[in-house]
Order: sequence, then C-alpha cells, then structure tokens
Amino acid sequence: MFDIGFSELFVIAIVALLVLGPERLPKAARFAGLWVRRARAQWYSVKSELENELADDELRRSLQQTRQQLMDARDQLQRGGQSLQDEFDPGPRDNLELAGSPDHSIARPAAAARVSARDPAPPSDATPGHVDDDRR
Repeated sequence: MFDIGFSELFVIAIVALLVLGPERLPKAARFAGLWVRRARAQWYSVKSELENELADDELRRSLQQTRQQLMDARDQLQRGGQSLQDEFDPGPRDNLELAGSPDHSIARPAAAARVSARDPAPPSDATPGHVDDDRR
C-alpha cells in the first residue's frame, strides 16, 4: 500500500510520544486504529460492490450471448426443417393442375386429370363397396 517499513513506523511512534505525551498516546492510538479499521471496511465495501457489478455485467453479457446462440440455433433448425420439407414435397408443381372441384383446392397430376375427364363419374348415390338392392 504505502510501503512503510519498520524504521518509519518507529520514527512516527517516537514523534507521537513526544507530541502527545504518555497520557494521551494510548487514546490517540485507539482513535487512529478505529479510523484505520473504518477506512479498511469502507475500502472493502467499495471493492466488493465493484466486483459484484463486474460479475453482474459479465453475467448479463453471458446471458445475451447465450440468447443470441439460441436464436441462431432456432433459425438454423427452421432453415433445416424448411429444406427437408422442400426436399420431401412432391415434384415440381408445373405438372399439377387443379381438379374439377369448385374450390380448386385439390391438385392432382395432369395425366390423372385427363383420364378422369374421359371417364364419366359414378353416380352420386353409389359408393364403393355399396350394392344396390335392384341388382340382387
């Protein structure tokens, strides 16, 4: 701290003994010790607050970095999922034409649409696997 050796402390003690005298020197030493303890306590308090603030700042930076890494990983997973979805979707959509449904929400290959256009549709009351009573 101040780099005061034993010889300097001895000189200070002799001067204090001469200035204060033997009656007031013990009181002065206790008073000086009290102020030194208070100064050290204050210094340690400031030091610990500074260390806590630095630790909080480091933790905040670490959390922000982790949050950014998680967001990057989420984006990468979304891109990977989209590429997998694009890979497994049926071929190019150029060969698809809309079926004859009124809402045009059903798409099927062009060849199947041409075949179904040539064949008449079964009657609406006939369902597959249903046998009319008239044919028995």
